[in-house]
Amino acid sequence: MFSSEIVSVGMYAPEKIVTNNDLEKLMDTNNEWIIQRTGIEARRWVDANTSTSDLALKAAEEAIAKAGIDKKEIDCILFATLSPDHDFPGAACFLQPKLGLSEIPSIDIRQQCTGFLYALSIADHFIRLGTYKTVLVVGAEVHSKGLDKTPRGRDVGVLFGDGAGAVILRQKELKDSKKDSHILSTSLYSQGEFAKELWVPAPGMANGADRMNNEMIAEGLHYPSMNGKKVFMHATRRMCECLLKELDKNNLKLEDIDLFLFHQANLRINQMIADELKIPQEKVFNTIQKYGNTTAATLPIGMYEAEKAGKLKKGMLVASAAFGSGFTWASSVYRW
Repeated sequence: MFSSEIVSVGMYAPEKIVTNNDLEKLMDTNNEWIIQRTGIEARRWVDANTSTSDLALKAAEEAIAKAGIDKKEIDCILFATLSPDHDFPGAACFLQPKLGLSEIPSIDIRQQCTGFLYALSIADHFIRLGTYKTVLVVGAEVHSKGLDKTPRGRDVGVLFGDGAGAVILRQKELKDSKKDSHILSTSLYSQGEFAKELWVPAPGMANGADRMNNEMIAEGLHYPSMNGKKVFMHATRRMCECLLKELDKNNLKLEDIDLFLFHQANLRINQMIADELKIPQEKVFNTIQKYGNTTAATLPIGMYEAEKAGKLKKGMLVASAAFGSGFTWASSVYRW
């Protein structure tokens, strides 16, 4: 019986650290306000000449090196991002030659904050079916170039950072499902009726005669827009729901999980989930304090940081859940 195993994780964050105090100079905000509402203390921003695939390359190279494989063993690239280098082709097609690879399928996953779990699920199914044996899954974002850094954009602009995380998934023959490292299951969900509660209206093909024009720019339609209260409410409910369903699917209980890695959108969301499900806070690992919301990159960055901190160890049973634009949400249980 074939299964897929996460054999390594790599990450990269830009060197430039942007603190809440730095944002006070750009927006009508302050350090206390940001921490109280989001838990974020700092985030990383790229320089002018760095693209999303550049960040992905560094994370991918580390994951490949830690896996101890030849990069030519990679059969497929799945790249989760909402901030590709260009509208088309996909960011995965720019990452492929930077890695020195050719001809293998290179696919963008556009599911925003749940993008990494969507990509992980697709990779897992490819491997289980025997379609591919070694898959590179990347989550990377450059938000800083697309944020409204004026007082008008403070509600959204303070939330996001730049960064990348990558994992190598490999096919393995599962001998002991209770001990062997492998992905137990993933589940994916969406509810498109709420698509406009968290979105970027322009540019777009649904905006009339012009995909983009000066009026749209003047209105700030090219910046992210969010109904914060609605997103917060749905995120806490849906992440709790899908997490419990995932555990039930595997005949597991909350106390069976060694570590919970949640998407890093808002520290208050993750704290509320832990309180609602009575999960000890020490079992929940968060990175949002120093990286902000890096969207598709938050989960692999969390894996990397948790492993580095000694919180994530071989053999541990891990549960992840994410929620984001779409609305989309997802969950997974895996043995590290």
